[in-house]
Amino acid sequence: MPLLARSILTPLHIDVRRGAVADLAAILADGRISAGGDVAVVVGPGQGAQIAELIRPSLRSADVFTVAGATLDAADDLGGKLRARSYDAVVGIGGGKTIDVAKYASTRRGLPMVSVATSLANDGIGSPVASLITDGIKGSYGVHIPIAVIVDLDFVESGPDRHNRAGIGDVVSNISALADWELARQVRGEPVDGLAASLARAGAEAVLNHPGDMTDDAFVTVLAEALISSGLAMAVCGTSRPSSGGCHEIMHAVDSLFPGTASHGELAGLGALFCTWLRGDLRRFGEMSACLARHGLPRLPAEVGLTDDQFVEAVQFAPRTRPDRYTILEHLALSPTETRERLADYAGAIRDQLG
Repeated sequence: MPLLARSILTPLHIDVRRGAVADLAAILADGRISAGGDVAVVVGPGQGAQIAELIRPSLRSADVFTVAGATLDAADDLGGKLRARSYDAVVGIGGGKTIDVAKYASTRRGLPMVSVATSLANDGIGSPVASLITDGIKGSYGVHIPIAVIVDLDFVESGPDRHNRAGIGDVVSNISALADWELARQVRGEPVDGLAASLARAGAEAVLNHPGDMTDDAFVTVLAEALISSGLAMAVCGTSRPSSGGCHEIMHAVDSLFPGTASHGELAGLGALFCTWLRGDLRRFGEMSACLARHGLPRLPAEVGLTDDQFVEAVQFAPRTRPDRYTILEHLALSPTETRERLADYAGAIRDQLG
């Protein structure tokens, strides 16, 4: 994966609360974002269009573009539309797919981008990465992080519960990703950025140890802030290392081999839990497993619609998704038979927890 854009390291504005969207026009009036109010608003087919209608009266100079699907073609098409006239900024409103398309297109046009998240499915809401599909394969593209990030808890609450819970899995996976980064430092001398690691770890620990759930504003706020912190961690060090290790290699492998199985965050959480088991860190394994179970997230392949053989195939394929990355998967280099044996032990440990 190429190095990520580092020219913008922190957003000018981060707002996580109820009613945040109501202040969007005022935020866009910040001269560092839009001098004249000429913005391109990018929405998806869901809540994004509803929000665009709410803010349209106060954004009379805005053009609204609807995108469907997080594909490279959709992002390139949007980029072409952004060349039609001069814009001060791009506002992406919706879930991760819409925001990724907006991030990519705005970066290619050299425009600042404002992220307005309607769900908390993954850390893409504020990250320097856009996940886009081309030729049926999901790839990661380096982009500038949003210049402002807005999360309105009212819209998050009215969105699909499963999408929001998936963000928990993505945040918790930071713990495994950071362990992989440290392993790469010990084995290959790979440098570790302490600030980036601290940002990623702090968010993950906050979510891991918070007693609330998605019905609790305090917990949802912590989750949103943790997802944003993950994005900042990646921007600080210029790579996705703080939030992506063997966990995401497994996620990308499942996406490639068995597309449509589960969401990004669900697979990242499952992959992180399995990698933590492979690492032999039983304390962390217990904490992460309990957290995923508490929030109704998958811990076994069958819970995301995979057979054990399919999961083993994905684990074997996983290192090919990030050939330059060193994780517990590359370190152990397990054979299919060894992976199947480890998976059986892993499943037994989870059944013991269910008890």
